[in-house]
Amino acid sequence: MYQVIQNVRDGRLSLNDVVCPTVQQGRVLIANQASVISAGTEKMVMAFASKSLIAKAKARPDQVRRVLDKVRNEGLWHTVQQVREKLDDPMPMGYCSAGIVIACGEGVQEFKPGDRVASNGPHAGVVCVPKNLCTTIPNAVGFDQAAFAVLGAIAMQGVRLSKVTLGETVLVVGLGLVGQITVALLKAAGATVIGTDLDSAKCELAMRLGATDARVGIRATDVAALTGGLGADAVLITASTKSNAPIELAANAVRQKGRVVLVGVVGLELDRRPFYFKEAEFVVSCSYGPGRYDPKYEEGGQDYPAAYVRWTEQRNMQAVLDLMANGRLDVTPLISHRFSIECAAQAYDLIEKGDQPYLGILLEYPEAATQQFLPTIRLKAEAKPGAIGVSCLGAGNFARMMLLPKLCAISAVRPQVICSAGGGSAVHVGKKLGFATATSDESAVFDDQQTDAVFVVTQHHQHAEQVLRGLRAGKHVFVEKPLCLHFDELAAIEHELQSTGAGVAIVMVGFNRRFSPAARAVRQFFATTAEPLTVSIRFNAGMIPADHWTQDDSIGGGRIIGEACHAIDLATYLTGSPVVRVFAESIGGPTAPPITDDQCFITLRHACGSVSNVAYLAGGDKTFPKERIEVIGGGKVAVIDDFRRADAWSNGRSRKLWSGRQDKGHQAELQSFIETVSCGGDAPISWQDIRTTTLASILAVRSLREGFAQEVAQASHADVDTIRIAG
Repeated sequence: MYQVIQNVRDGRLSLNDVVCPTVQQGRVLIANQASVISAGTEKMVMAFASKSLIAKAKARPDQVRRVLDKVRNEGLWHTVQQVREKLDDPMPMGYCSAGIVIACGEGVQEFKPGDRVASNGPHAGVVCVPKNLCTTIPNAVGFDQAAFAVLGAIAMQGVRLSKVTLGETVLVVGLGLVGQITVALLKAAGATVIGTDLDSAKCELAMRLGATDARVGIRATDVAALTGGLGADAVLITASTKSNAPIELAANAVRQKGRVVLVGVVGLELDRRPFYFKEAEFVVSCSYGPGRYDPKYEEGGQDYPAAYVRWTEQRNMQAVLDLMANGRLDVTPLISHRFSIECAAQAYDLIEKGDQPYLGILLEYPEAATQQFLPTIRLKAEAKPGAIGVSCLGAGNFARMMLLPKLCAISAVRPQVICSAGGGSAVHVGKKLGFATATSDESAVFDDQQTDAVFVVTQHHQHAEQVLRGLRAGKHVFVEKPLCLHFDELAAIEHELQSTGAGVAIVMVGFNRRFSPAARAVRQFFATTAEPLTVSIRFNAGMIPADHWTQDDSIGGGRIIGEACHAIDLATYLTGSPVVRVFAESIGGPTAPPITDDQCFITLRHACGSVSNVAYLAGGDKTFPKERIEVIGGGKVAVIDDFRRADAWSNGRSRKLWSGRQDKGHQAELQSFIETVSCGGDAPISWQDIRTTTLASILAVRSLREGFAQEVAQASHADVDTIRIAG
């Protein structure tokens, strides 16, 4: 199927042939019939993408600061590589579409296959959209009008924030698509509408849609004259410009105690005086309405009760469609051009060149049978030579920027199948790294006969089931940490390993720190030390938002299970002994942030008598080095500083154990895994270490909740073995 993609690095906009996405939990799979190019927004994206790297940096100083911080912590070369990869990430264009439901994911009861729906899906043949961002199209509304539902919701949210009542006068500044719909909605609400734009044709169209007066260059004195000297009750700014002129006009044209609502994007150098003397309100509208950018609403499907939040973004979209159905909103006059999706390049050329007038540009999609939307496509006629066929589930940031480039650089590796739920990123990464096939169907990975090892680099809650599917398919499995989130998942994986027999399949978790040259040097330094060790590991983890998916217990498992497990495994490696007891305590109190688990200390008792302390701390400054490890025992001390160097002290002398470019062991762990798959032998990380580290991570969270130390052996028997027997 076709999808419109913008490359941010080189500014190239293209129509790509990508795989059809698969339906996911809480989402609706839709075969698009029409989509609208939001010329203002999409032109801004195109303009940014076409800028030089320096110009991009000037436009986004916040990102420049992040890059500089990354250079300090991870080095120039590594940062440059990651920035290049990030800029090369394909950006799907569009967010206004309408089509036919072809499948519904688990937990979706509101829609059925065959339903006609509008959504915020991109310009693509098939889109997979969260259920709260879809709404049913009334029978009286065609796909070409329904594709305007999202733009209509943006306009409607602005109208709602203006609090306009019957008979009031509203000035609309900017008469593009959203501005024109705003005029029509205000007219339907019984308001008197005045409009202005730099384009006289758009002013004329606004008059047709219900404006009492619309003209180029309207002034505050004109608005005063049209309102008997009162001024506009409200001003809605729907323009897109860097100029402050719209704000200045609004401030001068609004009446005393009136309201100015910013829907578009304009200069915001506010002059306080007119707002102060008029006591006028200034409000910025957030896109479609309540729920926008709330992951629990949009991704999690948790609706807001109508009694408390009457107009969510979904209900705004539905209200727009209902107005279309009863004839009170007609967007047909806004459609200036129609193109088939195959000719999308012509549509964007029209926007970029600007040599002829345009407004609503509609992309139309050919009707096709559901079975024609293929979830898998062949990328290469011939696979890259290599002894070990590898396939990958997941093509997100870590996979494409860190793990897969290193994996595919190994000469013995033959890239086979790469899978992503949306499909687009799988095609992009697959082409860059030489995979034979791209897919959105994970079964294609497990069913591929040329695949020897499966790499699982998906969201954490998917790991356990995907590891199990890999083992049942007879594949070796490398899973990015964590292995799983729950005791019963660990039990199921262990049971599967025992059923397949020792040495038949390897399960390895991406605990890369133990493979770093610094960690190996420190372990060798203490190799002859008989006494127990004390290990202190400090992670300056950096704050991430409370609503990030890794903080969600059901999806990411939290940052202790999701990342602090690295430190627990490293402590296990350095002491040469598994964890037998865990105690954890985090910050608290009335001034604590919503998430406290990621600001904690975890104390570990090892079987050999060694003690480790993991300080996983998210409250610091990201410019400070992230990781420091100190190992003390037997009259010796060793320190690892951010995996750039390792130093040691013994017998009154200090010496350097290792130094170099930051190396956390990613390449070495992959090389070790591939060599073991190829040649056989013991697993790079023993199952005992993987098992106890996983248990210790889960138990650390339990310790935070229950307030006392957790015995790994007791948890092992009570929570794991019993569940396995019951299963």
